[in-house]
Amino acid sequence: MLMPVSVPCFAASGGILYALQHATIEGQVIILLLIVGSIFSWSVMITKFIMVRRVRRETTTFLKKFRTSRRPLTPFQNRDSFPGSPAFWVYQAGCRELVFHMLGSTELDESLAVRLSDSDKISPVAMSAVRSAMEREVGEQALLLEHRMILLATAVSGAPFLGLLGTVWGVMDTFAGVASANSASLAAMAPGVSAALITTVTGLLVAIPAMFGYNFLVVTVRSLTVELDNFAAELAAAFEHRYLRNA
Repeated sequence: MLMPVSVPCFAASGGILYALQHATIEGQVIILLLIVGSIFSWSVMITKFIMVRRVRRETTTFLKKFRTSRRPLTPFQNRDSFPGSPAFWVYQAGCRELVFHMLGSTELDESLAVRLSDSDKISPVAMSAVRSAMEREVGEQALLLEHRMILLATAVSGAPFLGLLGTVWGVMDTFAGVASANSASLAAMAPGVSAALITTVTGLLVAIPAMFGYNFLVVTVRSLTVELDNFAAELAAAFEHRYLRNA
């Protein structure tokens, strides 16, 4: 006899709306926290997607210019700039260290090409310093690519548990209310149980998109880091071939 009473109530208000209307203060606080977490996770994902697109576009342009140059230092001498490309910053770090060891300074002027042509090649010890500078920059660029990824990881792992906490808390309050009222009917339990379950639903709605976005970004950042390591090795080989003094 109780089922026909409760079902139209759900149908009239809608399951989610009905649950929100009967949510406790604790449940509403947890839902608010989950909504805030969802806003942060979506902002991180959108920002990272835009960043990855820019990184790939500018890196492709920079590598094309670098590989078509006759000399490894040509883009550096021309003061070409690709600020959205991590490979460009690795290149800049390597060029600055190389020029410093060849000329004693990193000043860029019109006579740089002449001074480089008249300078001696660097020693293997100096080349090791150039490699170290590029490796440090690779590490810094990898950290920049991974920046704020912890927010997505927190949303993936924390949102379901926060929603489950709200559900357990709400069910506990519902059973406590039923016990104190001495009325174990479906009509008495339905509002509390429904309001308790809405927090778990909200937690999953936050965690599922964050999980897909996090997995995509982790794989993408990993591939970009590998490409960065490969470029650093390619650049070091180009420097050694042209500017390293043989023993």
